[in-house]
Amino acid sequence: MLGGWEWIIILIIVIVLFGPGRLTRIGGELGSAITNFRKGLRDESSKEIEGGKKDDPVKPA
Repeated sequence: MLGGWEWIIILIIVIVLFGPGRLTRIGGELGSAITNFRKGLRDESSKEIEGGKKDDPVKPA
């Protein structure tokens, strides 16, 4: 398990490697990706509640 000092050292190394501007952009992109992922999960679960996917083709007998 990592302690407080280890996390601080890792954070400093990451800031030195990427720079604060790029870290902000990466954080924003990560936040958007998580938001879109959660939205997709909600959409899929609402489709299942409504009785399945409407786009499924009907198989002939």
